Order: sequence, then C-alpha cells, then structure tokens
Amino acid sequence: MSERYPSLFTPIDLGPMRLRNRIMVPPHGSGIGNLWGTEGQAETHMAYWESRVQDGAAWIDGVRGRVRNNIIPGFETGGYGAETLGNYRQPNYVERVSRLAGRLHDAGGVVTSQLTVIGGVPQAPSNKLSSPLSSARPHVMTVEDIQWYVEEYRFCGEQARRAGLDGIELHLNHDDMLEWFLSPLTNQRDDRYGGSLENRARFAVESLQAVRDAIGGDLALGVRFNMREEVPGGYDVEAGLEIAQHLEKTGLVDFLHAVIGSPWGDPSYIQPQFYEPAQWSDLAGQVRDAVSLPVVYAGRVTSLDVAEQVVAAGHADVVGMARAYLAERDLITKSRSGLTLEVRPCIGGNDCISRQYNEGLPFGCAVNPHVATEHKGRWGEGWGVAASAKSLLVVGGGPAGMELAALAAESGHRVELWEASEQLGGALRTAALSPSYEKYGEYLDWQAGRLERAGVTVRLGRRATADDVAAHGADVVAVATGATPHTPDIAGGDLPHVVQTADVLKGAPVGHRVLVVAQDDHLPPLSVADALSEQGKEVTLVYGSGQPAQFLGRYILGGVMARLRRRGVTFRHLEEVVEIATDAVTVRDVYSWESSRLEGYDTVVLACGAESDSTLYDDLRGRVADLHVLGDAYAPRRLSFATRQAAALAEVLVEA
Repeated sequence: MSERYPSLFTPIDLGPMRLRNRIMVPPHGSGIGNLWGTEGQAETHMAYWESRVQDGAAWIDGVRGRVRNNIIPGFETGGYGAETLGNYRQPNYVERVSRLAGRLHDAGGVVTSQLTVIGGVPQAPSNKLSSPLSSARPHVMTVEDIQWYVEEYRFCGEQARRAGLDGIELHLNHDDMLEWFLSPLTNQRDDRYGGSLENRARFAVESLQAVRDAIGGDLALGVRFNMREEVPGGYDVEAGLEIAQHLEKTGLVDFLHAVIGSPWGDPSYIQPQFYEPAQWSDLAGQVRDAVSLPVVYAGRVTSLDVAEQVVAAGHADVVGMARAYLAERDLITKSRSGLTLEVRPCIGGNDCISRQYNEGLPFGCAVNPHVATEHKGRWGEGWGVAASAKSLLVVGGGPAGMELAALAAESGHRVELWEASEQLGGALRTAALSPSYEKYGEYLDWQAGRLERAGVTVRLGRRATADDVAAHGADVVAVATGATPHTPDIAGGDLPHVVQTADVLKGAPVGHRVLVVAQDDHLPPLSVADALSEQGKEVTLVYGSGQPAQFLGRYILGGVMARLRRRGVTFRHLEEVVEIATDAVTVRDVYSWESSRLEGYDTVVLACGAESDSTLYDDLRGRVADLHVLGDAYAPRRLSFATRQAAALAEVLVEA
C-alpha cells in the first residue's frame, strides 16, 4: 500500500494547517442532512463527512458557509444561494460545527468552511449581469454596503475560530459576489472598487484582512478563484494569473484553490460527463508556476489514479474530489489496496445536483443509493443483514434488477437473476453507446463484477414466462423487466425512415438530414443528436417544451448544448410533430395550433421516452405470494430512480 500513489500520500502544510495527504473533499453536503437542523439531521450530515475522513481523506472543506445577506426589510430574495440569515448567524453554529470538527479531528482530518455570497441576489457591484440567462437587475452596492459585508466577513471568521475549524476559504468564483467585483464584465464601477485590478480586488482584499484579523495565524486562510471566466467580457487565463499573483502579494493567503467554470455555461463549475478527467489541471499548473503558495485543483478528478497524475505532474499540490466520494465511500481504502475494480465509478451525470435543484427531489447519487445513510452503519455490517435468509428471483438485468440482486445477496439472501438478452445492463447498456457515456458502461461492468463477488447466479438469455417463474419456487420475486420505446401517435410514424433512438445508437442506417422528435425531459434527445452530429449529420430537434431537457439543470446542460450548437444542430421549441411524410414533417404550435411544414428530411428519429413493460408482473399477480415490481417496469425514469428503488426494496427484504 505504501508504494501506491506516492505523490498523493505525502503530508503538506497549508500555512498552519497540516494535511496527512493531498486529498481534499470540496463542499457538496448541503443536501446531506442539515447540520443546524434536528439532532437526526445533524447526525446524518456529520456521519457522512466522518466516513470520508475515516476512509483517509485529509481535508474536508465541507462546512456550508453562506454569509448573511444584507437586504432591506421586506425584500424577498430568490434563486439558488439567495439566503438571508446565512450559516454563521445560526444560533447553534458554534455548538454544531464544534462537534463536527471534533469528530473529524479524531478521525485524523482537518475541516474548513467557505465564505460565500452569491452575486446578484440582489447585491452586485453594478447593473451588469454575469449571465444572459437571467434578467433580474440587482441592487448596486454602495461603499457602505461593501463595508457592512467586510465586517460580516470578520464576524464569520470569529465564528469559525470559536467553532474550532482549521481554516477559512473565501469564494472569488462561481458567480459569487466577490467574483462579480473582480470581473471586468460585471464590475463597471468608477470608484475605488472598480477599474484597475487593484481596485476590483479591493473588496476581496479588505475582506481577507478582516478575516485574518479575526482568525489570527492559527487558522489557514485561502481563496478559491476561477482561473478564467467562461463568458465574453470576463477575464482570461493571463488575467487569472495576475489575480493569483496579486492575492499572494497581500501576504494574507496561505493557499490558492484554482478552478474552472460558471454556474450555467461550458463548462459549468460542476463539470459533467462531457469533459475529460482533470481537463483543466494544466491551467492550475500555470498558477502554481506563477506563485509560491500551495495550489489546490478541483474539477473532474474522477479517481485516485487521476489525482495522482495531477499532483505528480506538478499541476497542483492538493486535489479536490467530491462526486467520486459520493459514488464510493471507501475510495481510498479500496484504491490503495489494489481493489480499483471494486471502486464504484462516478458516471458524471450530475443527477445528484439536478434532482435537488430542478425537481425538488432528495439529494442522491445515481450509482450509490446509500449516500446520506452513513449514520445507519455499513450495508452488511449490522444494517443490511437479513433477519431471515430467503431465496430471491430477480427478473431483469437492467440497473434496478442488478442493484437489487447485489444488495440482497450482500445482505445474506440467495439470489438468482434472469436476463432475457445476452448482456446485462438493459436500456442503459444501449445509452452507453452515446458519445461521452463511457462511464455508464464502466458502471454496468462494475455492477456485473459485483454480482459475481456477491455470489448471485446470473442466467443470461433466459426469457421468463409466468409459468417459469411460478415453477421456480423462489420465496420472493422481483420483476424489473424495464420498458419499451414509446411510439407517439403521429400520422406516418410507421414509415420506413422513422426509427427509435436505440436503433440509431446500435447502428441503424440514418440519412444526412435528420429530424429528432424530442418528447423526453432529460438527456436522450440531446444524446442522439450528439451522436448524429458527431457523424456529420444535419440535425434538427423539435421540442414541445420551451427549453431542452428541463430536468437536466444548469450544471450539465451547458456542456452538451455548446457542443451541439457548435456543430450546427437546430432547435425548434413549443412545437409538436403531428404528421410525418416521406421527406417532410408537419409541426404545430402548442399555443396557437397553427401548423407549418418542414421539408427535406431523410430520417426521423423518435426520442420519446419509454413505456413500462409490466406484462410479466401483471401475469404473476395472484400466483406468487411475495411479488414486487421496480425500475422502469413500474414507471420509466432515470438511473437514480432505479437504484434508489432497489435500495428501498432491499431494506424491506432485510427486515422481512
């Protein structure tokens, strides 16, 4: 173990903060229990972070750090990050954070918090907005407003010190108010807080001084900043290096945390599957060459192998890993023990974020349904041990069936899985053929290996009938037979040149001019357009909705949209396809019902979701005493739905 990852597993000092290795876990726990809520919510939160330090992570940058928002009485804030009281003003802040810090210290880690205020909700340096996707004009801050915030930053530093934190990180990135001041795009002031870099950075430097005065030399103080801005008019990499050097010259900063991305663009600051691992670490290397301070890099660090490469190449002194740790709580233990094939891979789909902010669903990882259950213990160690071992037959080897079979076997049940095709994975195996979906295939291969390790009997090419299942005699039967592609009721939908998305991904012949009927609120229409445009096809997508993929969220949509736009893919919105002819389609406006004809298409692709295949379940009702249905066989949804349903059913079977 000592020979694995030699660059990662050496200690380092960031000012007064000593790290046992080079692995930091960036903030992402806002949905994993409210630290300032009930005792149960706080325990959920603390146990999550504690488990990652117990695995070996050196640094948790995980205490949510919203600063109180300075607004007039009665003003209603809105949007992500628009908070009034913030976190440091919570009445139980010191008590709860002290408990968390104590537990993480006992486990061998250090813990810090960020200081964040989102720009434009409503505070901003000027009337200029950072994004064309928002039109709500902000309150332009006065010098008195700025000084109010400087003192609030000072108070936050005092609270952090009282709570026993090891450091503070000031946010100058990701649409934070301080980035809006730093940016030549959004800072159009003509006073001492605008114009030159020294002036634009003045607010940040005054805030850093206030925090340093509050924490003294016992706590580390760092800055997280964008190495460049992802919007015309923002600063470029060269200017980013100047910012880094300017911050170093203040003598106030112990480390620089260099990142990339905007909240909405290409890339977003939570980069999804469309980008390469650690794609921008070389820019962090430029920062490291330009300053003498330790540099932290975060962004698509998907494995310990990638982390080792970043540090070994001299691109950073410390690396941040967030979503990889959502997917696998034993990331370091397994990797250092040579069990890399047992590390559950993050697929980078960002459903963890989109679920919460776009659909109001609980925070959750698509591939790891046990996130936020660490307070219950480990699956298979007390929690997750079947009270009475039973025989379970799972019919269907897609994501839901595979996850259930693995969990049930790991908890002590005798499990057999039947899959009608010659390959596990279901519809997700086909989706993995799309560009940038390689991690989905890796995940399915990981699941197949997990089934083998858990002792599940897998029978491929075994199409089940109700008589077969009844004759098998299992104590429990779970039907996860998936779904079939939906064919909308469109005149001409049965013409030879009309094909399903799955057929395209599997290699069905497609003409040069393609129209995609998009009746899906997530990735599939964009993914098939991605595949076709990559082949040089001329693609048009027709959506009935006002925007594409409304369930994707801004943290993933920008990457694929930018790629499609650059390839000339055409988007038509608020129209539904009502008729398909040999070389044309008729579309109808969803409001006025007026129709128009689009001509010259060689192929029409249906990206219209799926319909549950519950036939077997319906046939078995009344014939099998303990019968369950899950996954797309119940209602077609995404991977996170399938794995969470499987985990819930596995827990029911544990308690039965």
